[in-house]
Amino acid sequence: MSDFATSLPRRSEVNPKPLGVAALLIVAGAWYLAQTAGARQAALYVVGALLGVALYHAAFGFTSAWRVFIADGRGAGLRAQMLMLAVGVALFFPALASGSLFGMPVTGLVSPAGTSVIVGAFMFGIGMQLGGGCASGTLYTVGGGSTRMIVTLAAFILGSVVATAHMPFWTAMPALAPISLVKSMGAVPALLLNWIVFAAIAALTVFVEKRRHGKLVAAHVQPAHTSPWLHGPWPLVAGALALAVLNFATLALSGRPWGVTSAFALWGAKAASALGVDVANWPYWMSKPNAATLAAPISHDVTSVMDIGIVLGAMLAAALAGRYAPVWRVPMRSLVAAVVGGLLLGYGARLAYGCNIGAYFSGIVSGSLHGWLWLVAAFFGNVIGTRLRPLFGLEVERVRPTAC
Repeated sequence: MSDFATSLPRRSEVNPKPLGVAALLIVAGAWYLAQTAGARQAALYVVGALLGVALYHAAFGFTSAWRVFIADGRGAGLRAQMLMLAVGVALFFPALASGSLFGMPVTGLVSPAGTSVIVGAFMFGIGMQLGGGCASGTLYTVGGGSTRMIVTLAAFILGSVVATAHMPFWTAMPALAPISLVKSMGAVPALLLNWIVFAAIAALTVFVEKRRHGKLVAAHVQPAHTSPWLHGPWPLVAGALALAVLNFATLALSGRPWGVTSAFALWGAKAASALGVDVANWPYWMSKPNAATLAAPISHDVTSVMDIGIVLGAMLAAALAGRYAPVWRVPMRSLVAAVVGGLLLGYGARLAYGCNIGAYFSGIVSGSLHGWLWLVAAFFGNVIGTRLRPLFGLEVERVRPTAC
């Protein structure tokens, strides 16, 4: 995700107008959904808003966390991700093993692991660094007032719908059948294996960081408000725990984990259809579940409702932090990077059966092997993307040595 939230100075205690607009839209949206799509859909919208608040206040980064580790060996963000995943598998694996949660059937996001995942995740990784954010990061920075990320989001949507036109080609590529570690190993062995891997990755980041800097580098934190839980900033640990719990709430309410990018493909397909493109006859949109989603109102799509909630929750958080301050002048090279990055993000996410949320976070907590394959391929994509950033005038953060 982007480090946009922490880079802006606090302008005032709160920004009252965007605060009022965001609060009104969250309340009105929940009421509307409760009346038209049911209480469960309204609750998922609120969960989305809470995710937006958590993402913004914790500035919980995937994109920036991977970049500073690749470029400067700092691993606090990656360690926070490992904590998020460790808590997530502890919550998810028992529920997925039983097949139900609070009396409701639940299933994980388990997808084939093969060529399309490798190619798509690699593309997505490059797109993260050029676009300036991942899937959830794009949403929360748009909500936080980033005008550049609106361009990334538009290109993300376009790339997503283009990818749906090409899916028959990619799904025909070599791949393993969907593999669930929970089903193949059992919940407890799978849980222990995942915890060992998370601990190993966290330990590796500590080793690299100490070797590079001689110690663990203290994170730069904005001065805390007198009520930091309301106004921010939150520590990364709090963000990690909040995302794990809210993903579990998504499982409990919708029967499957949190996802983001399928909504972008849907929005793009609906827009293309409105312009006269016969997307309904594309093989991807002819499958029974996708055809039903395309025909139904967006308010009935879980992912769409949650995505809109994330944007509004982030807007609320930015206003509470006094940092809602859209900047309309964006350098041309940065805009080009936003377009290229957004297209790679959208196209790559469809190929890889998800993004940093649907494939990486929710894939791994679902016990899906493809989540781990996504992590490796996307990391290498981030390495390339980080090296490309200076060509577009984008910063690659490093800690400058000091005399002490």
